[in-house]
Amino acid sequence: MSVIKPAVSYFFWVFLCGFVLGVVREVWMLQWLSQRNAELMEMPVILFVDWLSALYCVVRPSKKRRGSHFLLVGLLALILMLGFELTVVLGLRGLTFSAYVESRDVVSGGVYVLSLMLFMLMPWLVFAMNQRNQS
Repeated sequence: MSVIKPAVSYFFWVFLCGFVLGVVREVWMLQWLSQRNAELMEMPVILFVDWLSALYCVVRPSKKRRGSHFLLVGLLALILMLGFELTVVLGLRGLTFSAYVESRDVVSGGVYVLSLMLFMLMPWLVFAMNQRNQS
């Protein structure tokens, strides 16, 4: 239970921010930018939200945990993120999984996969940085 609550909280805030940014990108930014550039501009904001969410939802409330706890939190949050991406987001956009993969830009799609890996690792990275700063 100690992994579920922080993982859901971490996932929720990052997903909410990503959802809002996605709407802004699709409705407003694509008028001036290509899909690739709009998605790439979004990534630093998402990584910042990953960091803030990991810090405030995961690491600060559970200072007495070990590093493996934060890896599990990140893994569960990633599973939730992928589950929502593959059901809710694809459902709203009316895409199948194969159509979604085919529609992804090679560059921004690769950066997106990298951002998902950083999303998964961020609770552990923030924990490790905090441990190092306290030593």
